[in-house]
Amino acid sequence: MKVRWLPVLAAFVVAGTTGCQAGTGPSAGGAAAATGSPAQARAQLAELVIQPRNGMGGYSREKFPHWATVAGECDTRETVLKRDGKDVRTDDQCRAVSGTWYSPYDGGTWTKASDVDIDHTVPLAQAWRSGAASWTTDRRKEFANDLTRPQLRAVTDNVNQAKGDKAPDEWRPPLESDWCGYAADWITVKHYYRLTVIDAEKQALTDMLTHC
Repeated sequence: MKVRWLPVLAAFVVAGTTGCQAGTGPSAGGAAAATGSPAQARAQLAELVIQPRNGMGGYSREKFPHWATVAGECDTRETVLKRDGKDVRTDDQCRAVSGTWYSPYDGGTWTKASDVDIDHTVPLAQAWRSGAASWTTDRRKEFANDLTRPQLRAVTDNVNQAKGDKAPDEWRPPLESDWCGYAADWITVKHYYRLTVIDAEKQALTDMLTHC
């Protein structure tokens, strides 16, 4: 059984006199939500409802309020940068001014926060097309800022941009070694939020789980 763990999550060092401190807010544990086991992912995948994707009518990123304040000056993006980074130092506005970030999607390592995006494992538009259009704004805000499920990851910015709003039947991480963990993350999030999948998406996830 192969379970993905990001190798840089252990450090959660924060500098500055008034910046967000380690041990504050939802990320107090200092580690991202662990990827579920392949067996659990397969079981959850079998429970997902297969349904055609809805259209994009009415969609707007503003309908998924982010980034939300976590504690003090720190919002969700800054919290994930600290959680997923190593030796991260912040200024008095909680902005990361130094650190190292490893991107599980492509294996890239970065030393500037500007080279890193916070990816929604299940993109906002993808969620909209698979059930979130009927949610309340509060529910969409929870989804967009979820620090409990494996929904938010610090990744290489241009890789995140290449992914865009694509589902696994349209895009996979460049690193084949990440396919198992990525599929399990995607399934965990969709299962928790009761989002639907299409046949091609389910088949792609099934194939990715064979790499576990």
